[in-house]
Amino acid sequence: MKEARLVKKAVKGNGKAFEELLIIHSERLYRTAFLYAGNREDALDIVQETSCKAFQAIGQLKNDQYFLTWLTRVLIHCAYDVLKKRKKELPVEKLVELPSKSDLKVAENLDLMEAITHLKEQHRTAIILFYYHDLAISEIARMMDTPENTVKTYLQRGRKELKNRLGGEHDGKENIS
Repeated sequence: MKEARLVKKAVKGNGKAFEELLIIHSERLYRTAFLYAGNREDALDIVQETSCKAFQAIGQLKNDQYFLTWLTRVLIHCAYDVLKKRKKELPVEKLVELPSKSDLKVAENLDLMEAITHLKEQHRTAIILFYYHDLAISEIARMMDTPENTVKTYLQRGRKELKNRLGGEHDGKENIS
């Protein structure tokens, strides 16, 4: 697999290989950053900060097959760092257009995005990784460095909080995505 070779080269210090890996995963990185930040400018700052920190720390990657897991974890930490530095609430008006077919769907997505930004850090991370990236609980547990049952608890509590904030039935995976 081409990606596996690129990871091996990047770990050994090859900047071009690392750049190619970032290009391969750029869309996913941006989407994840946007889910945390809620606006384009902060999302781009998070991706840039992630790229720098990951490049500096790539030699510490222990298992090449978990490159994307490791990179996502770096991004999550960078997202919280950037958001803490900015110390601001994310107004709904600043959210960019979300893909949907109707105005009602856009309004629901905006409400959901706003509700997600108000969740506790662990709950937000679990919800984003599970529902927006379709990751398995075991993978999320590895990324968050927590037991699988703790991730299940975060998801349960996050869904409950979202349901309370949105005032509706948002228990199922198909309803929140």
